[in-house]
Amino acid sequence: MTVFQIIAILITLTAMFSYLNYRYIKLPATIGVMLIALLVSLGLIAAGVLEPRIRESAEHLLKQIDFDQALMQGMLSFLLFAGALHINLNDLAEQRGVITTLSIAGVVISLFVFGTLIYFALGWVGLELDYVWCLLFGALISPTDPVAVIGILKDAKVPRALEIQIAGESLFNDGIGVVAFIVLGEIALAGHAVSAGHIGMLFLEEAIGGAVFGFVIGWITYRLLKSVDNYRVEVMLTLALVMGGYALAAEIHVSGPIAVVVAGLFIGNHGRRFAMSETTRKNLDAFWELLDEILNALLFVLIGLEVLVLTFTRSLLFAGLLAIPAILFARWVSVVVPIAVISRWRKFTPGAVTIMTWGGLRGGISVALALSLPLSPQRDIVLAVTYIIVIFSILAQGLTLERVVRRLVKR
Repeated sequence: MTVFQIIAILITLTAMFSYLNYRYIKLPATIGVMLIALLVSLGLIAAGVLEPRIRESAEHLLKQIDFDQALMQGMLSFLLFAGALHINLNDLAEQRGVITTLSIAGVVISLFVFGTLIYFALGWVGLELDYVWCLLFGALISPTDPVAVIGILKDAKVPRALEIQIAGESLFNDGIGVVAFIVLGEIALAGHAVSAGHIGMLFLEEAIGGAVFGFVIGWITYRLLKSVDNYRVEVMLTLALVMGGYALAAEIHVSGPIAVVVAGLFIGNHGRRFAMSETTRKNLDAFWELLDEILNALLFVLIGLEVLVLTFTRSLLFAGLLAIPAILFARWVSVVVPIAVISRWRKFTPGAVTIMTWGGLRGGISVALALSLPLSPQRDIVLAVTYIIVIFSILAQGLTLERVVRRLVKR
């Protein structure tokens, strides 16, 4: 099957699921299409009991899709840029202390708390996973997913300050999570110790280097945008910024996600004010909003269909059920500790800890990182439990977040 045929099938399914959700189910778009895809996958599994060729054909299609490459080296750059494009830099600057603390300390706290809890939980259900592998698991599951978070925050009507805090954290904590994932991966997979100096250099290269690189390519694109007044050319320049910038970031070993976010913030604020006409702004926003909606829907369809190629045993299902309260507790600790410190200097929205905990959604990035692990029994455990956490996060937390916000925040 050619790449075009695979993309054609996925786009057709996404369009059909989007139509069914909009016409009949009426859930938020990303949640609705993922739920339908999940139900279709379960239906195919059930049908496969009677006619194995049905499930085999569906599995064959999905196995041709490298989810890790499709998301981390494809869709993610567009989704992050589209999300950053509409965040007000002044609002972000006001919340910079909260966002920075949650992005760094929050991820580190969460990975250790979750890693420790899941180590004992897996042992209790008869599954063996070394502690360093549990910490590696914590590194890939601790960062909140910006694609899931921003998409659902649009519908949850979270107070503006809190929305910026949650969205800003989700945009930046991926860089920290990836650094932790790389470091712990070297320990778990290669079996050798990593020095504090190595961790520090990796952080500087990936996170700080990504931010600097993002600012540079954002400034260059801004100068190009300012020199022309043609929305077609300007939209193509932003497209080149995202694709070329993300690809170059990978080549020079800096964080592509952070670079794209910083560039998106620069273009969405400084570029929007000083380098674009009203016509360009309208067309640019329309283009990126449409692309964002299409790729979001496609990503969540892929998440729903991915269950077809995963292997679940009774022990893995029990482990997944135990992992859900474990990650929620780890998220709560990673929020309450930084906020307890920062609240000495600033006030937070009532119920901020609960909303941040419940609004810390996991999504495709965690699944992609789990899939990037080399084939092994440990990978099978991490991947299956990750998938259960992600499905719960998107369906249960995503669908009830607005209700939680209404109960805790007085309007």
